[in-house]
Amino acid sequence: MVPPKMADDPFVQFQRWFKQAQRGVRLAECMALATADAAGKPSVRFVLMKQADERGFVFCTNARSPKGQHLRAKPHAAAAFYWDPIGKQVRVEGRVEEVSAAEADEYWSARARPKQLGAFASVQSAPLSSRADLIARWKALGKRFRGRTIPRPAAWTGYRIVPHSIEFWTRRAARLHERELFVRTRTGWKRQLLQP
Repeated sequence: MVPPKMADDPFVQFQRWFKQAQRGVRLAECMALATADAAGKPSVRFVLMKQADERGFVFCTNARSPKGQHLRAKPHAAAAFYWDPIGKQVRVEGRVEEVSAAEADEYWSARARPKQLGAFASVQSAPLSSRADLIARWKALGKRFRGRTIPRPAAWTGYRIVPHSIEFWTRRAARLHERELFVRTRTGWKRQLLQP
């Protein structure tokens, strides 16, 4: 069987694959995000992609968290999506920029209220004396904001990975996987096949 033709635009191709993944993969928007601190020490964790378009890949977090501090010191990141049921992986590398306040507000307002309260209650990655303390803060905030809109915390924001490269990987027999790399140039995207 001849595989479908790869799109000339990596964002068009990503949307095709992402839609396919959403039909068979729970949390298809989950991506591993790698950042590095000021000394170059790497760190990786999973985050949820909020948006993907020709501008890049957006995720949200607390700017005071370790990843937020990393991105202030070194505004570059790498991300990877792996969708085992469909045998596909996408890797993204690029510079990172903070989204506008209006975009952050839009992402915040789309969050379910309990998750908004959770973001408000948590000082992300700070030491915690007990889980009971966190739950108590969360409940107290629920009472404080009862019947009111929960404002976006000042430190809660979104970041966009503006890719300089996007790689598409497809699982094949005998580990002869297909790899196709798109690299951004001044005139557009250059496409290249890679050996597995």
